[in-house]
This record gives sequence, C-alpha cells and structure tokens, in this order.
Amino acid sequence: MEALSLRDDMGDKTAIAGANTLQLIAFSIGEQTYGVEITTVREIRAWNGATPLPNTREFVRGVINLRGTIVPIFDLRARFGDGQTSPTKNHVVVVMSVGDKWVGILVDAVSDILTVNRDDIHNVPEGNAIDTELLNGIVTHDSRMVGLIDLHAVVTGAKMDG
Repeated sequence: MEALSLRDDMGDKTAIAGANTLQLIAFSIGEQTYGVEITTVREIRAWNGATPLPNTREFVRGVINLRGTIVPIFDLRARFGDGQTSPTKNHVVVVMSVGDKWVGILVDAVSDILTVNRDDIHNVPEGNAIDTELLNGIVTHDSRMVGLIDLHAVVTGAKMDG
C-alpha cells in the first residue's frame, strides 16, 4: 500500500477553517478515538514492521527508514498501558513531526479528519494518570469523545533508565 501524503493537499483547507478551529486526524485504538493536529501529520503508512532497538521501553516498536530518515515507531496502545499491539496488515503508522524530529505511532486505523472549535476542548478529567499525562484535552465530535494526543508526552521516556 502506498503512503498517503497529507501535507501538500491540506495546506489551503487549514487556512480556510478559521483561527478558532482546529483540524484533527482522528484514529482509533480499540474502541477509543484519539486525534492529533493535522499540521503535525506528514503521512499515513501501512504497518510494515520495524527494526527493534535494544534498551527501549515496551511501547517503542523500533525504527523504520523513511526515504533516508530514521523514524522511531511508538505503539500507542502500549503507551497507554494496554499491552502491545499485535499488528496486522490493517494497522497503520501515522508519521508526524514533533519539534524538529519525525516519529510514527502505530494505531488500529485512521478514521476521519475532524474540524473542532477550540472552545469545545475540555480538560482531561483527573483519575487515570496515564491519560492525564498523555492527553492535552478531550473534545466531543458527533457524539463520540476524542482524546487529543500530547505528542511530546507520548515520545518522552522512550529509553530505559540505567
């Protein structure tokens, strides 16, 4: 399956959406829906495996070579503490930029492009420390709850201590 590039054809749409709206790429992990800002997404790729790295946490699946750039792949299910994903050909990797680095996150499926109003974003309720740490907020879209991923928090802590 060819990679789907989002960067080139989305530039004009994000400008039209307005200053108080946010466009998200929505994806699923089991029954849960999460989203990231569309401007961070570089491409969506079919799962093709990754080269494992030594001394990394269980949520780091390894790295891939993306046209000469080494991209670490994070298993979002494992990062949320729900055990490692058993990837199939239907799973996808969402490649994003975090600062000046590229990272990929392994998800079950990409479902949608959502436009949400920034005023509709709510704080993450206290209770689950992992959710509070890894999410920037929650928004309701078409009667479903969408957790907004904090990419910086997801990719930190990748190396083992010691």
